[in-house]
Amino acid sequence: MAFQNKKLSVIAYANGFTLWHYAANETLATIATSGYFNNVVTLMNSGDIILINASDKTAIRAISVADDVVSVAALD
Repeated sequence: MAFQNKKLSVIAYANGFTLWHYAANETLATIATSGYFNNVVTLMNSGDIILINASDKTAIRAISVADDVVSVAALD
């Protein structure tokens, strides 16, 4: 399955920071693939955080955007 816009929502927004939520019936490995969220690259910013409810687990990831590619990575 591919990214579905209707499964993405904003939990909070303040001072240029957005906390996102995404729930889908896909594995975390699939959702965390670089470029998965490229359809909404104009909405997401580096430093945003996303809560992901995947079919196999739930995770919190940091968003980074570079050269119009959205990536997510584990928080340090």
